Amino acid sequence: MAEVKLGGQEAAELSEAARSELFDLCEDQFAQLEKLQNEIILCEPDFCENPQEQSVNRLMATEAELKQWLTVEPKLLAANSEVLLQAGKEEMLKLCSELEMIVSCYEAKRDKLRETKELEQKWLEEKTQALMAASDHVERLKMEKEKLSEHSVLQDTKEKIHKMKVYGERLMEALGDILENHIPLPQDKSNTNNKKKKNVTQELDEDLISLNEILELLMNKVLNTPHDPYVTIDSTFWPPYIEMLLRYGIAVRHQENNFKIRLETFY
Repeated sequence: MAEVKLGGQEAAELSEAARSELFDLCEDQFAQLEKLQNEIILCEPDFCENPQEQSVNRLMATEAELKQWLTVEPKLLAANSEVLLQAGKEEMLKLCSELEMIVSCYEAKRDKLRETKELEQKWLEEKTQALMAASDHVERLKMEKEKLSEHSVLQDTKEKIHKMKVYGERLMEALGDILENHIPLPQDKSNTNNKKKKNVTQELDEDLISLNEILELLMNKVLNTPHDPYVTIDSTFWPPYIEMLLRYGIAVRHQENNFKIRLETFY
């Protein structure tokens, strides 16, 4: 590019002959233009009553003139090679300048695209890292939630079992207190001083079991051996207690053995 510019500067000054020929050509062209201008000025416009028809005629004339100019072969303005060389160099310099501007624009656009690409890649890397961190955090939270849920369920079950045990123990204690206070073991309340009767009563009290113990035996039998919930009645069971349990529907006898009873099924 620099060589072309330098060459154009060296050939800037034409010879006298080339200058003279170029001036003559310019004068001829100006004279021809002046002639054409005078003809246009002196030419009276054709008057037409129909403006649309006049426009169509002008269009047709213009198209015919265009076709004529297209068929004409172009000719050189000057035959002098020195003038043509100078004109060619000027055109080349103009074209090089335009190409330089185009190259500069595309280089700027390329740099802008490269910068945009780097920013997009950086943004993509940051988003990828954030996504990976979020995924890890979600997985960690899921694992912690599963552990916490299992632990909480286990703890809740243990607490419920403990509460049920405590509640059952309280019920048994309350039942024992009620039975002890209101349904005690059979005792001889007579004020007789017969020593033999006292000894018989003491032996009777020592052999019999309380109603609380009878109910506990029936409940343990149902829980431990639900397939065989019957308890055999022996001499330690006081008959009035058995009769009371059967009468109030707390216990039922065996269908084939009257000496066996079981706890009634409550729903």
